[in-house]
Amino acid sequence: MKTPIPGTRPQIHRARTDLLGIYLNDHLAGATIGAGRSRFAARSHRDPPYAEPLRHLADEIAEDRASLLLIMGSLGVPRRRYKVAASGAAERLGRLKSNGRLCSRSPLTLVIELEFLRLGVKGKELGWRTLRTLAEADDRLDEQELDGLIARAERQMNTLEELRVRAVREVLLTG
Repeated sequence: MKTPIPGTRPQIHRARTDLLGIYLNDHLAGATIGAGRSRFAARSHRDPPYAEPLRHLADEIAEDRASLLLIMGSLGVPRRRYKVAASGAAERLGRLKSNGRLCSRSPLTLVIELEFLRLGVKGKELGWRTLRTLAEADDRLDEQELDGLIARAERQMNTLEELRVRAVREVLLTG
């Protein structure tokens, strides 16, 4: 709850749920893709420098998706199930993309997956920042919770960047 300035009437602001509903459902679709892709990457890459960080990231990305659903509920924003279903199907279809090999995984797959996940986490971070801006005026949003989600997204991007650079060196450099 925001503290009013003494001697003034508190002004109540609420986020526009019509446009915010579209925005948050689009982020939920992205979160669904990110959760699926991160779980798939964690199962697919068992090499020691990648396995544990990818498992940890997959768990956090799933937790972030759950946080988004709770925030949507607190704002009275309904989940658009068709967007969630379509994004889940798109994530699974995206696994079929060829990386230069027909029957086996390409070493390039790891680089592409890490780049994809990093882009998704950046989008998530921007979504949290949007909600953080709204939290300054809308008491249904918890500023501290959003600050924590922003900080976690920044840590996730740093981890993904470290893994990406390692993978680029291992896959694309010779000798």
